[in-house]
Amino acid sequence: MLNPYLARDTGFIRLCGHRGHNLTSPENTFPAFRIAKELGASSLEIDTVLSADNQIVVLHDLLLDRTTNGKGAANRMMAADIAQLDAGGWYAPAYAGTRVPTLRQTIDLAHELDMVLEVEIKEKLNLDAYYEALAALLQPADMDRVMMISFDHKSLKDVKARIPGLCTGGIVHERYADPVTVARISDLDELCIDLDVFHPDDAAKLHAAGIALRCHAYKPSTWVRAREAGFQWDTDLAQYLRSGLIDTLSGDDVGWLREFTEKALA
Repeated sequence: MLNPYLARDTGFIRLCGHRGHNLTSPENTFPAFRIAKELGASSLEIDTVLSADNQIVVLHDLLLDRTTNGKGAANRMMAADIAQLDAGGWYAPAYAGTRVPTLRQTIDLAHELDMVLEVEIKEKLNLDAYYEALAALLQPADMDRVMMISFDHKSLKDVKARIPGLCTGGIVHERYADPVTVARISDLDELCIDLDVFHPDDAAKLHAAGIALRCHAYKPSTWVRAREAGFQWDTDLAQYLRSGLIDTLSGDDVGWLREFTEKALA
């Protein structure tokens, strides 16, 4: 069975907008998703939580305060009421009136734009209700387009048991002595690894086991500081891309990701 997140199966490296293209538009909103697509992304990393009526909505935080004009916990407000909040005015006046999408709406958009989604489970308080809501909204045509991701690998194993055939990706911020065992013990299809702990030997072992790799490459301002500190990220990342060790490259600036990847592969 082909893995839609492995470059050797798809024939190309995916570029992934972290919360969409969030450098010039409000994170986790349709404008950020559409701009990411325009800049060359074929994948989006988004964040999700539950509303009071157990609908899955696209928000990074359990609280509404940071990215909307709402207050308090998302799980104390009905999805219809969350949909009336302003999720763009905090970012810039031009985005005032931008709405918080539901996961179903975002999956429909992914079909329209021919993109895949890496959907992070940010829900912490009622995972059973989250799994039930996810099972109810997913359709057969979504299964090759949606991967669930999390730092909580136990939750990924649980949701995959609840929804057979669902792809899952574990987020890691450290190296492991045996990354293949880490992936297999939770039945993962992908490991999502930050660039500063990405190691080519680990990537080769994971690929040999049929497990995809997403490398997170931060934002350009982070790279400026890394270069100033003498880090060799430019050389390393270019080599990883040329060697076929990365299946998806994610970051906050999709245009920068595209330009870097094109230069590395030229």
